[in-house]
Amino acid sequence: MSMHLRREVEKLKKQLLNLSAVVEDSVQKAVKSISERDDRLAKLVIDRDSEIDQMEVDVEEDCLKILALHQPVAIDLRFIIAVLKINNDLERIGDLAVNIAERGVYLANRERVEVPFDFPKMSALTQSMLHRSLDALVNLDPALANAVCAADDELDAINREMYSRVKDGIKKDAGQIDSLINMLAISRQLERIGDHATNIAQDVLYMINGQIVRHRGAENHLSSPKETLA
Repeated sequence: MSMHLRREVEKLKKQLLNLSAVVEDSVQKAVKSISERDDRLAKLVIDRDSEIDQMEVDVEEDCLKILALHQPVAIDLRFIIAVLKINNDLERIGDLAVNIAERGVYLANRERVEVPFDFPKMSALTQSMLHRSLDALVNLDPALANAVCAADDELDAINREMYSRVKDGIKKDAGQIDSLINMLAISRQLERIGDHATNIAQDVLYMINGQIVRHRGAENHLSSPKETLA
């Protein structure tokens, strides 16, 4: 790798890590706005969306510039491809955090509704998956990436259970239908964040060894990496 390309890659790593930190913070604030019925916090997440969008555009433009000017090959090309995909997943997670926050604004100004699913458990699992996927990215840790992929089934199961519970809740109290539908939407957004965290973990595995695990599940056979993104 040439010195100039190395500098560009290091700059790109820092940009991606900065975007990761901002997105993770937005998810945390969005979840907290629901649990604490805090519309002020929810509005902070909504207002930050344009910042995340611009960061995502900057990363993509720099990736394309590196591809055009340096024509990287082998592991360097794999890294750029993975960054492009992870960058898109992070931006989508930011959008989902905004969607949750918008529901938070609505719910904060309505009568409190009994949550028909284990919101603390689901939100904690979602945030854990996101955090671990980003840790796997920073440390190029295949074991951590595999753990994120394995956790996705549990999150999907909680989301599926939510549908029947909302249906039962509406039967018990039709007056709370709007709030319950919003809680159903929040469950779906959390499940989608988990999907994107899984995508990031799978792209980390691709970054490390070049194997695409998207349609066959991650396999615990990778050796420990020799470097990190930090």
